[in-house]
Amino acid sequence: MNQAHTIFVLLMGGTAFFLLGMHIASDNLQSLAANRIRDIISRLADHPFLSVLAGIIVTVLMQSSGAVTAMLVGLGTAGVVTLPQVMGIILGTGIGTTVTTQLLSFNIAEMGLPIFAFGYTIQFLTHRKTLSRIMQVFMGFGLMFWGLELMGYGTNALVDVPLFKESLIYLKANPIAMVLIASAFTTLVRSSAAAVGIAMSMAASGLISIGDAFYWVYGANLGTTATALMAASGGNTVGKQVAWAHCLHKVALILMFYYFTPYIAEFISVGSPARDVANAHLIFNLVGAIVFFPFIKPATTLIQKMFPPSSEEKEFSVKYLDRATFESPSVVLAHAERECLRMADIVISMIKDSIRILHDHNPDLIEDLRARDNKVDLLNREISLFITKFMDNNDGNLHTEMVRLFGFASDLESAADVIDNSILELAQKKHSLKVEFSSEGWKELANLHDAVMEVASLSVSCFQLQSKDLAAKVVFKKRVIRKMEKMLREAHIERLVAGRKETINTSSIHLDVLSDYRRVVSLLSNHVYAFLRER
Repeated sequence: MNQAHTIFVLLMGGTAFFLLGMHIASDNLQSLAANRIRDIISRLADHPFLSVLAGIIVTVLMQSSGAVTAMLVGLGTAGVVTLPQVMGIILGTGIGTTVTTQLLSFNIAEMGLPIFAFGYTIQFLTHRKTLSRIMQVFMGFGLMFWGLELMGYGTNALVDVPLFKESLIYLKANPIAMVLIASAFTTLVRSSAAAVGIAMSMAASGLISIGDAFYWVYGANLGTTATALMAASGGNTVGKQVAWAHCLHKVALILMFYYFTPYIAEFISVGSPARDVANAHLIFNLVGAIVFFPFIKPATTLIQKMFPPSSEEKEFSVKYLDRATFESPSVVLAHAERECLRMADIVISMIKDSIRILHDHNPDLIEDLRARDNKVDLLNREISLFITKFMDNNDGNLHTEMVRLFGFASDLESAADVIDNSILELAQKKHSLKVEFSSEGWKELANLHDAVMEVASLSVSCFQLQSKDLAAKVVFKKRVIRKMEKMLREAHIERLVAGRKETINTSSIHLDVLSDYRRVVSLLSNHVYAFLRER
C-alpha cells in the first residue's frame, strides 16, 4: 500500500468514524430528551433570550445546526412557528455547534477508543434502557475522538505530499477559495463540527495557521446553511424566510470578521492549535449572537420584505380574526366561528379526496392534501391564539362558547392529521407495493367513506346551526358507523379465511383505513356531546 493511499484511508476513515460517532451521540441524546425538542422550541420561542438558549440546547442534542435549522424550516412551513419566533433560535444554533468542537479541542483524542470501549462494555452488560442510551452517547463521542485522531495522522502525513503543499500555498494566498472549499465540505458531510475538526488537525500538524483556520471556520459555518436552504426549496414563504435568515446571518457575520481576521487570530492565540481553532469557532458564533441579538426585530422585518409571500399564499390566511380586535366579545366570537367554518370546509374536502388517493396514485393530489393540512394547522393555531387572548376576560356563556370553539378547532386539526399522517401513508404504501383491494373490499371502503362524509357534513351543520336535532343525528350516525366498521372487519376476515389473494395482500392496509375513518368520525362528533348536555 503506497503512502498516498494510506493518507486517503486515514482521512476518509477518520471522517467516517467522526460522522458515525456524531450520528450515534445525536440519536441517543435526542432519545434521552424524550423527543421533546419541538416542545422546547415551542415553549421558549416567544421569549428572545430564552429562544437563544433553546437554540443552544437543541443544537447540542441534535449535533448539527443545519439539521436544527432544517427542522425550523419544516415547522415554519407547517405554520407551527413564525420567523420572529425563530430568529433567536437561529442565533443560538451557532453557539450550540461550538460545544462539540470545544470538547474535541482538549487533548483527549487518544482517549477515543478507551471511551468507546468503556461505553460499549457498560451498554452490553446493562439492561436499563436509560443507562444504555447514556453509554451509547459515550460510544458516539469515543468514535468522534478516535476519528479526530485518525484525521490527525492523515494530516501529519500530508506534509510530505507535494501536490497538497502546492494547493495549500494557493489557498493561503486566496482565502475566499478556502472559505468556499470548507463550505462545500460542510455541505457534503452536513456537519460543521467535522469541518472544524479537520481544521484542528491541520493546525496541529502545522499545515495551516490560526489565521488560515479562521477562513476554514467561516466556510464551515456558511456550509451549515445549505441543508436549510435545500429543505426550504419546496416549502412556503415562512420556510424560505427561516432558511434565508440563517444564511444571511452567516454571510453578514463573515463579512464583519473577514477583514479583521489576522488581528483577531493574533489576539486569541494561546499557543495550542486545536484550542485556538475551537476558540475561533466559539468567538465567531458568540460575537455574532451578541451583536445581532438587539437587531432581531429589524432583521425580521428586512427578511420578510426581501422574501414576501407569493400571491397564492397571500390569498390564504385568516380572514375574520383581525377584524375583531376592537369589537365586542359577541362579535369576536362570531368572527372566530366563521374562521372555524373555513377550517371545517378544508377538512371536509380532505376527507372527500382521501378515497381518491386510496384508489389511484396521484402525486399532485398527495401534495395538495398535505398543503391543505398545513392550512388547517395554520388556522387552528391562529384560532387558538385568538380565543385564548379573549377567554380570560369573559365569563359565563361567552366563556363556554369560546371553549366550544377551541375544542372544535382542535378536533378538526386532529381529523386532518389522520388524513395526512395515516391515510396518505397507507395509500402510498398500497401504491408502492402495487397491490389492489378486492372488489368487495373496495366497495365496503367506499360505502364507509360515504357514511363518514355524511357525518362530517352533519357535524359542521350542527356546529353552525346549534341544532339539538342535528346533534342527535350525529350521535346516531356515529353509532351506525361503529357497527358498520365491526361488520366490515368481520367481512374482511371471512375473505381472509377464504384465501382471497387481494384480501391477503391488502389486509393490514384495509383494516387500518377502517380504523382511521372511525377515528375521523369520533373526532368530528366530540363537540356535539357537550352541546347536548348544555341544551
